[in-house]
Amino acid sequence: MIWARTTSVDDTRGLAAALAELARPGDLLLLAGDLGAGKTAFTQGFGAALGVDERITSPTFTLVNNYEGRLELNHLDAYRLESVNEVLDLGVPEMLDDGGVTVIEWGDVVAPALPADYLEVRFSFTDGADDERLLELVPVGGRWMARTRAMAAALALWIHEADAPASVLDPPTPEDPA
Repeated sequence: MIWARTTSVDDTRGLAAALAELARPGDLLLLAGDLGAGKTAFTQGFGAALGVDERITSPTFTLVNNYEGRLELNHLDAYRLESVNEVLDLGVPEMLDDGGVTVIEWGDVVAPALPADYLEVRFSFTDGADDERLLELVPVGGRWMARTRAMAAALALWIHEADAPASVLDPPTPEDPA
């Protein structure tokens, strides 16, 4: 798990661009957080680093947008889905097999219907400036877990372990139960 802090929309895009340099065909990213927390801005930065030239917008009403870059970017929004099985109807398994990168906003909602091999990025507002965000990057499964060290290096400018809950930085030991 990696904790990072961004201080502006452009900073969130920059963090995502740095992360996109590690992207591989078939990768899946699930974005979670409140409305306005930065999920679409993250996807814009991620897509720009993949070489996407067109404007990336939230697919809230279209559900899926596809963009061409060095890797195809499949951008989904699960906010309006009524059941987790609808994500399968959108063709996510095929998208993962086709060699693109799939980013799902509100992905935590549909995670049970997806393969357990993804990077979850959780966005939180902070008590700081309006545009400041805390991002928790949680690798689930082998694909992203194997890149944890590379992610930490790529995101070094934004890593802010002081934001991590004490229980994460200093978990209780058997001699010192929580």
